[in-house]
Amino acid sequence: MRLIHSPAVRIGLSIAFATGLYGLSFGALGVAAGLDAWQVVALSMLMFTGGSQFAFIGVLAGGGSGSAAFGAATLLGVRNAVYGMQINRMLRPRGWRRWVAAQVTIDESAATAAGQVEPDEQRRGFWTAGLGVYVLWSLFTAAGALLGDALGDPRRWGLDGAAVAAFLALLWPRLSAREPVALAVACALATVLAVPVAPPGVPILVAALVAALWGWFSHGPADEGLEPDIDPAEHAGAGPRVLPAEDPR
Repeated sequence: MRLIHSPAVRIGLSIAFATGLYGLSFGALGVAAGLDAWQVVALSMLMFTGGSQFAFIGVLAGGGSGSAAFGAATLLGVRNAVYGMQINRMLRPRGWRRWVAAQVTIDESAATAAGQVEPDEQRRGFWTAGLGVYVLWSLFTAAGALLGDALGDPRRWGLDGAAVAAFLALLWPRLSAREPVALAVACALATVLAVPVAPPGVPILVAALVAALWGWFSHGPADEGLEPDIDPAEHAGAGPRVLPAEDPR
């Protein structure tokens, strides 16, 4: 299969562009928080996890110390360790690829890979989204840092909505049964309740804890979460089909 015809590659490129464009916002906000352009770009290339980066500069902009900013960023980045375990089990990278995969294991690459059926497509989706976001996020961060004040408030361009829209597009196919919908609602409610009282980074961990407890007490199969969104048996024939809803009992 030519890469351009791969659904996973097309999805990965779309996600990479939507998420990478949001790097403009981070670059501008990073400079406004007191960092210089090189420091902002270095954050994107080395830390490379958007939520942690925004938490980092948010603490600095609020007058917090570097250690406090690093603590908030680390707290929010804990979720990537969970993604790493899933990706390692799914793709089993070897040699130098393990190091590169660890760097580009983020929300977008993990979600793109998990949404595919075939192992080859999972690999294409992961690497396309991971490397694509890495390159574009770094480039747009540099552009945002250099444009600085000329860009104004990035939110007026709607850039803050691009990444959210990309996540919703990835999440939507998985909401095919009552249990995933109920879990999504429970996690969203936990996040909304935690935002006013918890420091940056903690609300998403609260949501992750709710999801983990749900999975623990629901006694699902050990490989739950690694399954594709469509039925592999139908994929080679009449095309992808959404799996039927699970019996909630």
